[in-house]
Amino acid sequence: MARSPKDDKRLDAPRGVRTPLFARKVTDRDRFGRFTEWVARAMGTPTFLLALTVFCVTWMVWNTWGPTSIRFDSVALGFTALTLMLSLQASYAAPLILLAQNRQDDRDRVQIEQDRQRSERNLADTEYLAREVVALRLAMRDMASKDFIRQELRALLDELDEKKETTDIDVTRDS
Repeated sequence: MARSPKDDKRLDAPRGVRTPLFARKVTDRDRFGRFTEWVARAMGTPTFLLALTVFCVTWMVWNTWGPTSIRFDSVALGFTALTLMLSLQASYAAPLILLAQNRQDDRDRVQIEQDRQRSERNLADTEYLAREVVALRLAMRDMASKDFIRQELRALLDELDEKKETTDIDVTRDS
């Protein structure tokens, strides 16, 4: 919907569609969280450790055996600049790793809750099915078995045979 310049002069109507400030903070927080996870994941790899080792060895070799005019960190002072850089890296790495762990803990907490709910549903379903099986077993006990039906049919057949014999005897007497 296009707005006219006349609408922009009105004070009782908004100028345009704006995203709320809070929504931007949430996405920025999520972006920072993904960044911390990426840093934590990257620092835990052999590649990072190998690259950091190569960097430190190169630094020390350069400042130990390199030309004196281009050295920037003194061996006599114990590689102070290298120590400061590694300390700075560690001081940033620790909180980033902790933030990534907190995000993982939150995801784990949600997953655990979902698993708990799923197992409660499974337990309820299992209990329901167990009750249904018991009800079917009880219903089956009340049903007549094949042997029972055969016995009843034989008994009825025997009764019919007896009645037939008695009627045959009665008919022969009357004649």
